[in-house]
Amino acid sequence: MFVVFLKFTEKKPLAAAHMEAHQAWLQQGFDEGAFLAAGSLEGGQGGAILAAAQAREALEARIAADPFVEFGVVAADITGFSLARTDPKLAFLRQAA
Repeated sequence: MFVVFLKFTEKKPLAAAHMEAHQAWLQQGFDEGAFLAAGSLEGGQGGAILAAAQAREALEARIAADPFVEFGVVAADITGFSLARTDPKLAFLRQAA
């Protein structure tokens, strides 16, 4: 499982021009089962994605295809982790790990 932080760069003003394509990219990730959750970071710093287990190289390629990453609007930081415990409400995440 991975957490991906997409932090805005100095090119943040370009976000509006690429937002529709970024949203379509996110939706594709959800449709294909690669993404489990996504949202904004506090303070307007960017966003975060919880990604299901997959080959790191495949995730890196997927993240590189994000229009925000492609055009330098955000810098991506991918951190892998091993899921050890969940609240019972989130037990389904074990299948994605």
